[in-house]
Amino acid sequence: MSKLSGYLMPHPPIMVEEVGRGETQKVISSVNAANVVGKEIKELSPDTVVIISPHGPIFSDALCIYDFFLEGSLAAFGAPEVKMSFERDDDLANELRKRANQHSIPTVTTSEVRVTRYGFKEELDHGVIVPMYFITKYYSNFKLLPLAFGMLPYEQLYAFGKLIQESAKVLNKNIAVIASGDLSHRLTIDAPAGYDPCGKLFDEKLVNALKKFDLKALRSIEPSIVERAGECGLRSVWIMAGAFDGYKVKSEVLSYEGPFGVGYCIARFKPEDESESGKFSKNSVKTTDTQEKTEDPYVKLARYTLETYVKDGIIPDLPIEDLPEEMLTKRAGVFVSIKKHGELRGCIGTFLPTRKNIAEEIQRNAISAGCEDPRFYPVTAEELPELEYSVDVLTEPRPVYSLDELDPKKYGILVQKGFRSGLLLPDLEGVDTVEQQLNIALAKAGISPNEKYQIKKFEVVRHS
Repeated sequence: MSKLSGYLMPHPPIMVEEVGRGETQKVISSVNAANVVGKEIKELSPDTVVIISPHGPIFSDALCIYDFFLEGSLAAFGAPEVKMSFERDDDLANELRKRANQHSIPTVTTSEVRVTRYGFKEELDHGVIVPMYFITKYYSNFKLLPLAFGMLPYEQLYAFGKLIQESAKVLNKNIAVIASGDLSHRLTIDAPAGYDPCGKLFDEKLVNALKKFDLKALRSIEPSIVERAGECGLRSVWIMAGAFDGYKVKSEVLSYEGPFGVGYCIARFKPEDESESGKFSKNSVKTTDTQEKTEDPYVKLARYTLETYVKDGIIPDLPIEDLPEEMLTKRAGVFVSIKKHGELRGCIGTFLPTRKNIAEEIQRNAISAGCEDPRFYPVTAEELPELEYSVDVLTEPRPVYSLDELDPKKYGILVQKGFRSGLLLPDLEGVDTVEQQLNIALAKAGISPNEKYQIKKFEVVRHS
């Protein structure tokens, strides 16, 4: 009978003494916890270590399994002497890919896609090397199966993790699954990715969910918080969580710290017995209700417009007979947001009207959100049935003469200095104070708090 264990481990090279040298003491809690993991894995003596890295070949539509010769070093971080190589577990990889294909979960190998074309080297990345450094200090008699998560829905990543468990059982292998990943990269003003108040909020929510292995709490973390946190470990966690499907899991957070503005968490997960309570259910954790057949007319127009544009390449005529009079006679700024499986897929808007009426404003911004948001690839026809829409209609911005006039739950704000401007919608999770709201808007505009700038406020009517 196969045995299973799992761990979340960060991958900052500074944890490795040969890289960090004196600076390693600044992450000593993480170092000590990583050594605990190494010692535990020695006691467990797994046949194979499966590790999920966020720094390998990440594709939008598939998970990637490394099938090159498994060797690598920390030469890029000034420590070429830290080098290692491993024997691949091709049997586990082949069984896993076979099952993934049966369940329509897309996978590729590094050789199939020739990852060098995408700028990736055929060597183990630091998302693998750093955790393995602490494991191989104590135990090395195992095969390795490294992979990079894809930008797939959490449900598919979880299902893939379940297939890891099934494949190990079929082959009667003892495995340890390592979710390699850091938490928010935006905890402090001097953080490498800049500061965002949602960074701390994300880390708190994630750590609390891991302490109880609470998948409902994990799934309920708002996509906007995840996006703004600038994390790189959540998808690794979802795959590892899937490996425990059907089990009651005993979890423990061994350490958490963020000395450089980046959250580092180390946690262990051990199955105790099989139990339905551990399973991930789309219905039990879904954060939005099933779309009703009769949509809000604002949302319906956004959906109809984008679907027609993507399928036929044209902007459809307005269905005037189906629209409320106010959409045809009033003008306003409009934001259209699109999500896919709870994840942001596009958001574009105008804070002042640029079209003849609200309906035309929705049409223009629906197309922009789906096809012109620079953060995402254009929406494809295959994705259309999976998209959820919301439409925010803005009141005309009014000048603000005192911060006492602001309320981040009620009012959005617009800050302006010359041609620079930054807008923040109201009632965003993690933005609880006027100071937080103002700092985020200024950062978006590239305006220093010490400069003179104008503030305007507006309200929003939200359609979803």
